[in-house]
Amino acid sequence: MKKLYFFIAFLGMLSMLNAQPNWMHYYKCGKVQAIAEEGNDLWLGTYLTGLVKFDKNTGIPSCYNIWNSGLPNNDIRAIAIDGSGNMWLATAGGLAKFDGTNWSVYNTSNSGLLNNDVRNIAIDGSGNKWLGVNGGLVKFDGTNWTTYTTSNSGLPNNGVNAIAIDGSGNVWIGTGSGLTKFDGTNWVTYNPVNWGFVGAWVGAIAIDGSGIIWFGGTLGLGRFDGNNMIKYTMTTDEIWGIVIDGSGNKWIRFNSQLGIKKFDGTNWTSYTSSNSGLPGNDVAGMAFDGGGNMWIGTGVGFTKFDGTNWTTFDLSNSGLTSNSVNAIAIDGQGNKWIGTVGGVTKFDGTNWATYNTSNSGLPNNGVNGIAIDGSGNMWIGTGGGIAKYDGTSWVVYNTSNSGLPNNTVASVAIDGSGNKWAGTWLGGVAKFDGTNWVVYNSSNSGLTCSVNVWYIAIDGGNYWFGPRSTDQCGITKFDGINWVTYNTSNSGLPANNVGPITIDGSGNLWMGPGSSGLTKFDGTNWITYNISNSGLPNNNVGPIAIDGSGNKWIGTSSGLTKFDGSNWITYNPPFSILPIPKSITIDGYGNKWLGTGNGIFVFNENGIITGNETKSAEDQKINVYPNPAMDKITVESSLPTKDANISVYNIQGQLIWQQPAKQPTTAIDISGLAKGLYFIRLNTGEGSAVRKFVKK
Repeated sequence: MKKLYFFIAFLGMLSMLNAQPNWMHYYKCGKVQAIAEEGNDLWLGTYLTGLVKFDKNTGIPSCYNIWNSGLPNNDIRAIAIDGSGNMWLATAGGLAKFDGTNWSVYNTSNSGLLNNDVRNIAIDGSGNKWLGVNGGLVKFDGTNWTTYTTSNSGLPNNGVNAIAIDGSGNVWIGTGSGLTKFDGTNWVTYNPVNWGFVGAWVGAIAIDGSGIIWFGGTLGLGRFDGNNMIKYTMTTDEIWGIVIDGSGNKWIRFNSQLGIKKFDGTNWTSYTSSNSGLPGNDVAGMAFDGGGNMWIGTGVGFTKFDGTNWTTFDLSNSGLTSNSVNAIAIDGQGNKWIGTVGGVTKFDGTNWATYNTSNSGLPNNGVNGIAIDGSGNMWIGTGGGIAKYDGTSWVVYNTSNSGLPNNTVASVAIDGSGNKWAGTWLGGVAKFDGTNWVVYNSSNSGLTCSVNVWYIAIDGGNYWFGPRSTDQCGITKFDGINWVTYNTSNSGLPANNVGPITIDGSGNLWMGPGSSGLTKFDGTNWITYNISNSGLPNNNVGPIAIDGSGNKWIGTSSGLTKFDGSNWITYNPPFSILPIPKSITIDGYGNKWLGTGNGIFVFNENGIITGNETKSAEDQKINVYPNPAMDKITVESSLPTKDANISVYNIQGQLIWQQPAKQPTTAIDISGLAKGLYFIRLNTGEGSAVRKFVKK
């Protein structure tokens, strides 16, 4: 009965683990460029990171993007809400409708939409949607689509910059050729040049409570009452947005980083990051809520201004400073070190800490590669040299203080002797033993085709160098004495533009040359897998990682693919194809960390294990460390250990071994275990507890 009880409990534990999500997405929220209010919520359209539902009371964001919803594109330019509460989104991938549950997408393939590049939207009193698209103006009445262009209407210019609808149902359109009014039959265009404006361009329109049209032109704000136009000059830049508050004040944003300006009809007040709580001067969106609060989207934050106080909210779900993730490395404690174009970020599973040129010794914020040595030191390749970070101090090596041949370090690797290898731009590859530098370039080595070393892989005493893919130079091997280059003319390499290189436990090289598929080289034979001879979903192959069971995890243009030597399985987030990764790293729990141009995706086919799962009261009485571990673990327990035993089970629930428990700690040799996830059960006369650990 006790065995049955444990088996049921074990299954329950596995069910809990399997209930974990298979995908997670960490990202930095893009700047907010569209804002719409619905009750207590604000709906925010962002640049390249999707739609955000923001609770004004709690400040908690909920995010929708192409990977977790039916959104067609993550670039959302404008939002309008109809009388039934449906949300209409102008995106770079068509027009989207969201009713709170279901998504409908209208594009050129399934509707009369002129172009998928939808830039603005307004809804009239009859519920018609008016869309400014790349190429003209489109009206959608829910069934029929009508397109207006310069060739079939009085529209003066096909570049529609702004749309607004007045109380009489007239549609006002800002174009590159003036301010246009359309009453459903007649078109009238008003040229601002006739009233003293520098140009006819109109980039923003707002209508006040008296029906006055306010528009943003070239180098000025315009007021038009239907007969006369007045120009107010207060800027040297184009106006891209106007909103009007309850007191009739006009709030204006610009093409460049000028912050915002308030105009009360007489006086101008400027708000910038230097004289107010505005977090950045790059203002992309503005709106007022029903309470009179102004909400402002900038390139560095989303801000509320109540007329006195400024409050900035973080809409991101991570501490990433940039979504362009070039490299990920994992240290012995399981911390993720993430290299982006905004510095290097450490993530311990809960907290994020970023190191950049302004708060650390990092020489350049463009981080291209990270390697960790046996002492836990970080070696970080940047656009300003290579930096060593020991957790406290920074040491920078560059062309002025070391033998580094070029400050642009594209890749970093560490060999079994602790030597650091740095691949550089135009300088070849440099070896650093902690004291001396040796540089290999076109004059003294086999790097004769290219000295741009983008990729490095090390197999025992062999060093494999891949150049920048556009150099079309194949792959070069250096055994410490001899150099050999493999290319399409002397080997089975299918293409000369070789990407990232990975070496498995048997010494086989895996790479994705060009758009030719996945290539394996065992030192003698070449095998290429492609869409015609394998289950590879796409021939465009990026980085490759190998897990503890020898499975190859391949980043492609059609998803993340697992290859176990016989079978192919491709995984993608629920609603969209994964962006092709720049890097893939596997942690001790088997989670795959994918660095992309759209943040970090984490995947585990068995459910993501964070290491931070809540422990039960009994589980808190047992501690296992180090975890993950390679050779030995220690089990520490506050439970009495008289007549107690410790059992180790694999992920299938099979008993691996059992031994008596000791007080207060028991050391266990796990060197003979295969890599993977295991469970420890401490069983005593007064209770039992289960913990998981990872053998790496």
